[in-house]
Amino acid sequence: MTKATTRVDSVELEDRHTPGLPSVGVRFVDGLLTVFATLGVVCIAATIAAFALNISLIMFKTGSMSPTIPTGSLAVVRLIPASDIKVGDVTTVSRGEGQLPVTHRVVSVTPVGGGTYSVEMKGDANDSADAQPYEVTEVKKVLWHAPGLAYVVSAVSQPKYMAGITVAASFLVVWAFWPRKQH
Repeated sequence: MTKATTRVDSVELEDRHTPGLPSVGVRFVDGLLTVFATLGVVCIAATIAAFALNISLIMFKTGSMSPTIPTGSLAVVRLIPASDIKVGDVTTVSRGEGQLPVTHRVVSVTPVGGGTYSVEMKGDANDSADAQPYEVTEVKKVLWHAPGLAYVVSAVSQPKYMAGITVAASFLVVWAFWPRKQH
């Protein structure tokens, strides 16, 4: 590190700033921008992958799949044809108009014909299988899940938090492109 000295009225002053190196604050903000830019790229890649691979997210609001998948878990699911269903798979099926879908473990699969399959399912925490089998041509298969993450997604999805995130992201973009002072 070099020291620059300046003589002012017969008193030597040391210049503690090293020319060419950014300050700690600038490095911190640049690091923060890099982290957010990386997260942005990850989000864009995840969105493209979701559309290309028929992947979506579901949130578990009940404990019927506990302890394997507890209440408040977030799961990544992929749309697959009913012919690919195997006993033991955890799948999401539609229960009809106006009803929430159900996500349980497959206990039996029987072909009905024309690409339709009768699927019997049971929640891991339930004593017995669902009352009726489901006749399906496709299901959403659970690929991965994370306990507790649904609470985070649900909270961040609230309008007040979305507004805050949008304002913060806008501020960072404006700050990143704001002209710098020339030294």
